[in-house]
Amino acid sequence: MRDLLPENRPLLVLAPMQDVTDLPFWRVMSRYGGPDVYYTEYFRVHGDSRPERHILRAIEENPGDRPVIAQMIGQDLAALRRTALDLQKRKIAGIDLNLGCPAPIVCRKEAGGGLLRNPEKIDAILREVRATVHLRFTVKTRIGFDTPEEFPALLDLFRRHPIDALTVHGRTVREMYRPVVHYDAIARAVRLMPCPVFANGNVRCAGSARRVVELTGASGLMIGRGAIRNPWLFTQIREAWTFGEVRTRPTLADLRGYIERLYEETRDPAIREGGMVGKMKKYLGYIAPGIGEDDAFWKEIRPVLTLRELFAVCDRHLSTDAPFPPTEVVLNTAS
Repeated sequence: MRDLLPENRPLLVLAPMQDVTDLPFWRVMSRYGGPDVYYTEYFRVHGDSRPERHILRAIEENPGDRPVIAQMIGQDLAALRRTALDLQKRKIAGIDLNLGCPAPIVCRKEAGGGLLRNPEKIDAILREVRATVHLRFTVKTRIGFDTPEEFPALLDLFRRHPIDALTVHGRTVREMYRPVVHYDAIARAVRLMPCPVFANGNVRCAGSARRVVELTGASGLMIGRGAIRNPWLFTQIREAWTFGEVRTRPTLADLRGYIERLYEETRDPAIREGGMVGKMKKYLGYIAPGIGEDDAFWKEIRPVLTLRELFAVCDRHLSTDAPFPPTEVVLNTAS
């Protein structure tokens, strides 16, 4: 991954979020500047799996032709090898192994973050997949399953394998998405790993991006929720590093246009209106909080049942040239 790193700023990566950061969302992101690198939603890998067609389509129709890393999740060695061989025939820049998903249904299958309880299995998987992948091979991990005290041993394990980058989500599996992020653990990975390390966790604005890099020394930032709320975020971070200030200042009316674009890209004639309302609420759950007094926008969005109601609420709150309030984050660190 070193060849993809910009000279004077961190690499900006769109975090993979299952059923959220799909091809339609990539298309929207590309209109606002987009990341330097996309990671796919994870391919579910097991004994009789085949790469999901809708994720393959994201690779084939990648907007903007930015590099794509295909992510796999699973613990079946033969199936991981088979899938890696298949994916390498596609237009990808590398393959990533997911060791971070905290979803209970995933962990119960000893996949994603659940694998962090079984270092011996991780060792075998890394050996097998690294031997199979001739492209870049990266790993995305949390800092442990139960406690951050597990992370030093995990780092020793990762160092035994020639991976090309390590993304560290600075929380344990049990911590899910709680406010505190262990940036000291990410900094430890930066010091000890021979490959680039990317920081993941609570990057919501250009200021927090700068602070996370200062705290960790990371070569890149993987951003998910912050980019869903603010599609201008990647551009704003680039501006902060290039000019020393953020020059892109969207308004609430600009945000209204972004929501409309999300709908236009994601709508599907095969999905009933209730399903589309649910899908839009999934995005708005990241976008709406913090807008209006006492979260008024989000409180009005939550009970709507039709698209007409949803966009009427958007019009009431967003049809103005008032500034779109940035998500200024006071980083909650732990040591």
